[in-house]
Parts: sequence; structure tokens; C-alpha cells
Amino acid sequence: MAIIQSAERLLPDGLRRRVGPLAERAAGLLKGSTPQVQAQRMALVTFAIRVLSAAIAFISQIVLARMMGEFEYGIFVFIWVLVVIFGNLSCLGFHTAVIRFMPQYNARRALDEIRGLASAARIFAMVSASLVAIAGLAGLLFFGDRIEGYYLVPLYLGIFCLPMVALGDVLEGTARAHSWAVMALSPTYITRPLLILAFMIGAVLAGAPNTAQTAMVAALAATYVTTVSQFFNVARRLRIEYDHGPRRLEFGLWIKVALPIFLIEGFGFLLTNSDVIVVGLYLDPDSVAIYFAAAKTMALVHFVMFSVKAAAAPRFSSLFARGDREGLAQFAQQTVKWSFWPSFAVGLAMLLVGNFLLSLFGPAFTAGYELMVILLVGILAKAMVGPGEVLLTMAGEQKLCMLLYGVALAINIALNVTLIPAYALDGAAFATAGAMIFEALMLFVVVRHKLGITLFALSRQRTKAE
Repeated sequence: MAIIQSAERLLPDGLRRRVGPLAERAAGLLKGSTPQVQAQRMALVTFAIRVLSAAIAFISQIVLARMMGEFEYGIFVFIWVLVVIFGNLSCLGFHTAVIRFMPQYNARRALDEIRGLASAARIFAMVSASLVAIAGLAGLLFFGDRIEGYYLVPLYLGIFCLPMVALGDVLEGTARAHSWAVMALSPTYITRPLLILAFMIGAVLAGAPNTAQTAMVAALAATYVTTVSQFFNVARRLRIEYDHGPRRLEFGLWIKVALPIFLIEGFGFLLTNSDVIVVGLYLDPDSVAIYFAAAKTMALVHFVMFSVKAAAAPRFSSLFARGDREGLAQFAQQTVKWSFWPSFAVGLAMLLVGNFLLSLFGPAFTAGYELMVILLVGILAKAMVGPGEVLLTMAGEQKLCMLLYGVALAINIALNVTLIPAYALDGAAFATAGAMIFEALMLFVVVRHKLGITLFALSRQRTKAE
């Protein structure tokens, strides 16, 4: 606050009068304590972290692509996408159930339940992911001869990442439930990619081959270092916040909510990443590399939606728990504006420099520019309705949201399987964009029918007086 005031005093009078209201608003976001200000502040902090992480991820992916070449890079990104997907799914929805229950428990200071939920979610994620890892190892042991040889060793290495990826997701959810944006997001989106790059460079300088196998070893080490550090940080913050004390387990209630969330988010996560998987199954690693580079270049547009979701989820839960339906509708309509217009601006900016950005990966990667254009259409369609799936989940409509996502995923996979063999990478982009458009239409209809809330970026927001 003092910094803002000092900077404002240095400005000329005319400029100060113009900047003054903006500075006051910024200061209000920095020190305000109302729920809406906290949600806006978390959205801004989350977006800033994701922008920084996008820059880090983009640069690191360029370096990795240049170091490994298209073929080895394609192997690495295909395996890493599988690791992130199965690690996330291994949580069985507990990482989001934490966000659902923690604010409600905190509102009534149910400290025993908070301690029990924090501990149970971590243990459950580790055990569940370990079982998935064992199943994966058994699958490779018995069916490895049916897999291309260049995928086998990276797959084995990736499987050992699963427990730490799952634990990291639960820790992120715990921190997000308390609006600890930096602690929630920086380990996964800043620390881990930096460590993967650093370990990879260090290994190559030490004489290791610049292959996908070396990159997966670097990813394995980075994942363990990042998650273990995050565990101690979150555990320390929880002890400060709630002290030591008894723990109460409501596991039946938690799992009842978590499993539908698992299906919802599992469908949604697969909806986002199934294109890379199907490309990897049908096409060669070089094609995977080009497609992934195009999708990664458009990732900043996705980060706008992610930021709004991260900020909105606890607020949705709190408003619904209090029965404030009018406040819920107004806040939901605000989140749509926060989602669409920044996504639109960022998307156009990315297209303007898209060819240049793709060329940084290597000359062959500029073939992905057309994919960027196609993907942006789907991204903007989804941004038009904002975090509709989060609103449904926090309002207790998990089963309906699960059905919606299941249909969208089935359409996505069907389109990918149909279009990729016929149109290669363009087919994958059209399939993904088409699935996102269909998902947005379904969310608009379902939210309006079930909650009476119109989620559309171009609609006029109603006030309480209306």
C-alpha cells in the first residue's frame, strides 16, 4: 500500500487524477478482506503465477525440443502427459473434495474435521496412486511386447512418478481451499518445470544422452523434490493455522462427494488431453511433438480459465452453503466476464506471434500454426460460459456434471478416432475444438435449467435492484 501511494505522489497532477482511481482499486485488492475481494485477489495472483509458469514451461519446452529433436521430444511429451493424467486421476476426486469441504468446515470452525480431511486426503492419494502404479507395472510386464520399444523405459520411469503427482494435486487442493495461491500453484507450475529443465541440462552436461529416457529421469527427480518440499510447507502452514488436536474422519461423506467429482474431473481432464493421447496412438512421435508444441503455445489462454476456476471454487461453495442464491448468480456472472474477455485478448495476441513462437521449437514446428487457430475457436467457446462445471460441482450437481462430461468425452474421443486417421493433426485439432464447443453449449443449457443462472459472456449482468 505504501509503495502504491509513494509511486502515485511522483506522478504529475493530471496523470495522478487519472491513475488515482486505479491505484485505489489495486490497493483495495491488496488489503481487502471481503469474500469478493479475496476471490478477485486470488484470481489475479493465480493468473500471475500461471503467466509466469507459462513462460517457464514454454522456454523449457523449447530448450528440451532443441536438445532432443522432434522424435525424442515427442516420446517424452507423450509419456509425460500420460503421467500427469493418471497421477491426477489417482486422487479419485479427493483433491477437489478438499476444496469443497474445507471452506465449509472453516466457516463453522470445525477444526477436528479439517485436520481429519487434510490427513485422510494425503494418505488416500498416496495409496490409490501406488495401486495404479502397481497395475501399470503389471501391464507393462505382461503386454510390453505390444508397445513400441522406444516407449518402454520412459513408461517404466513415468509410473514411479504417479504417487508424487497425486500427492502434489491433493496438496495443491488443500492450499487452494485456504486461498494460499502461491503455495498451491508455484510448486507444480514453476518449481517442477524449472527442476526438470535444470536436471536435464545437468545430466546432458555430465555425459548422459539427450534422449526421452534421460528427460524422464529428470522429470522423476524433479517431481519427488517438488512434492516433498510442498508437503512440508503445507503441513507447517496447517499446523500454524489450526494447531495440533484430534481428527475426525467423515470418510463416507467425503468419498460420496469425491467419486462423482473424480468422474467429472476425470472426464474433463481426459477431454483436455485425449487429443495428445490419440495422436500418440495413431501417429509417430514427430507428429506428437508438433501437436504438443501448438497446444503448449496456446496454453496461456487456458490459464485464464484456470485462474478464474481456482478463485471461484471456494466462493461458489461458501455462497451455496449460506443459501445466497442471488449472490451466487451475480458472482457466477462476474466469473464469465473474467473468463472470456482476457481469454479473447490473450488468444488474439498468441495468434499474432504464433509462427515466430513455433519456430523457436525448430523449423518443422511451424506446421502447427493452423492447429493453433482451430484450437482457439474451441477455447473461446468454453470461455463464453466460464467455470460452469465448477459452479455445478460446488452446488451439489456432481452427477449431472458427470453425465455432461461423459457425453462430451465420448464425442471427443469419437471425433479424434474418426478425424485423426483421415486428416492427421488437423483432425485432432478439429475434434478437440468441436468437443469444447459442444461442452460449452451443454453447460449453458444445464446451468440455466438447474440453477436459473445465465452463463454467457455477452449477456448483461443483472443487479439486485432488477
